[in-house]
Amino acid sequence: MTTLAEVDALADHAHAGQFDKTGAPYVAHVRAVAAGLEPFGPDLAMAGLLHDVIEDTDWTAERLRAAGIPARVVALVEAVTNDQDTTYEEKLRRITENPGATLVKIADNAHNSRADRAAALPPAQRDRLAAKYRAARDVLWPAADPGDIATILRVVNPGLLEEQATP
Repeated sequence: MTTLAEVDALADHAHAGQFDKTGAPYVAHVRAVAAGLEPFGPDLAMAGLLHDVIEDTDWTAERLRAAGIPARVVALVEAVTNDQDTTYEEKLRRITENPGATLVKIADNAHNSRADRAAALPPAQRDRLAAKYRAARDVLWPAADPGDIATILRVVNPGLLEEQATP
């Protein structure tokens, strides 16, 4: 069985030399997403660590499985991976059909929505992304248990707890 530490090392290696929009090492993002998913067990935490690896590196689902990543984790990663032939809105609707993938995407969205990360972006980009992430929450949050969302937000982005509490 692949351990969470081994998956963390794989994610660190896969994202080596990559930086997010704020200039931070990309692996910090996937680790933050995984931290929000740890209360739900190792499979979701592993999916959090790997959620962008197919999309942003040369890793494939087949390679992940060959490396010993459990099939259920790879399936979650595939569920949240962008597909060029699918609009973002359709991708979100597809994700909400899978409860685990929904939680992974909620954690990803929560980290991407952090005010401290957004502050590092130019105002126009910050505003565009804030609107995109807010619209995504309108699709994702109704598909998940409010308590599960709050569990993720408390770890990844407590600033969103107030938004969650507002109907």
